[in-house]
Amino acid sequence: MHISHRQHFFDHLAQTSDYPLALEIEKAEGVYMYGPDGKRYMDLISGIAVSNVGHRHPKILSAVYEQLEKHMHLLVYGEYVQSTQVQLAKALTDTLKITSPEPSPYGLIDNVYFTNSGTEAVEGAMKLAKRFTGWGEFVSCFNAYHGATQGALSLAGAEFFKRNFRPLLPGVTHIQHGFLPDIEKITDKTAAVIIEIIGGESGVRVPDDAYFPALRKKCTETGALLIFDEIQTGYGRTGSFWAFEQFGVYPDILLSAKGMGGGMPIGAFMASQDIMSVFKNNPILGHITTFGGHPVSCASSLAALQVTLDENLASSAIAKGNLFKSLLIHPAIKEVRGRGLMLAAEMETFAKLKDTIDRCIQRGVVTDWFLFCDNAMRIAPPLTITEAQIREACDVILSVLNEQKI
Repeated sequence: MHISHRQHFFDHLAQTSDYPLALEIEKAEGVYMYGPDGKRYMDLISGIAVSNVGHRHPKILSAVYEQLEKHMHLLVYGEYVQSTQVQLAKALTDTLKITSPEPSPYGLIDNVYFTNSGTEAVEGAMKLAKRFTGWGEFVSCFNAYHGATQGALSLAGAEFFKRNFRPLLPGVTHIQHGFLPDIEKITDKTAAVIIEIIGGESGVRVPDDAYFPALRKKCTETGALLIFDEIQTGYGRTGSFWAFEQFGVYPDILLSAKGMGGGMPIGAFMASQDIMSVFKNNPILGHITTFGGHPVSCASSLAALQVTLDENLASSAIAKGNLFKSLLIHPAIKEVRGRGLMLAAEMETFAKLKDTIDRCIQRGVVTDWFLFCDNAMRIAPPLTITEAQIREACDVILSVLNEQKI
């Protein structure tokens, strides 16, 4: 008796909710995904800000195939000189040679530690901050999401998401993203402040221009390291290669993942050699990983970086985001906020939004909501999306809203 992939999905793949989308996707190309029956779906969320250069970009595929001809895993991280790792590390640090009115006291970032994912990048950065400063307290934001492992989860600012997994790490203080008075909660015993440049799962929250310079100044005064979580915002999504470039500040530690991989799993935490060198002793091998910086993932990431720069995807994201904002005007949409192609279209209620999302998917446009903002539609398509495709997607969304009775 033949059992469908769909049935195996429910029987054997661990589920994290009672209502997964359960779309069966057989192929993806550019901004589109295709079901086994050939039905086409436009991907307006990029696998949650992962497929920044589109699905299966030809240059990504070429880089992956070329690396597969050479080798895959060789040894644990940091022991062998592997060309894709070192080329990617050099290319990443080249993007960080940025002068800023509010610099890091530790200089420019020139060292990269590769991980398998964003949450692992967060964990590594937390260890690094504790080891470098000698302190164990952290400051993070309410309604922030930095990952699901226990250290990263400890930073999360939504209690419902973590209450059943306690005890978690002590010594975490939460502040409101973009709220200047809260930075006084940072003290000389704070190891690090970890913050998204633009709040992601809180529903795309952009702070005032004065906020990050003040935060940078406070961290420098207290000795707390400033960690920018650019796991969603990096690799061009908000209109510059790194979102922090738009705010006149520079971090002590930078985190990346998601769009970094071009569709392959990879993450990184980056810092100056001065900071990163503490992992060399007391103890030796202060942070280790088997698969972090996998050569195939690094090849894909390097190609994604080059495509992002060569095709000017970051700068074009501004105009494309503005087009979404100009088209998505409807009484049911309270506002469309964000930078570049990291947008949130807010509606009155979750019920309204959920009905809209379900109907859009039926018509071949995939959208989503946010963990901590369930009345706003996530719009984060591949940066390669065209003007015509944006208009097509918005036509579907608006036609669904026009037909609703909710």
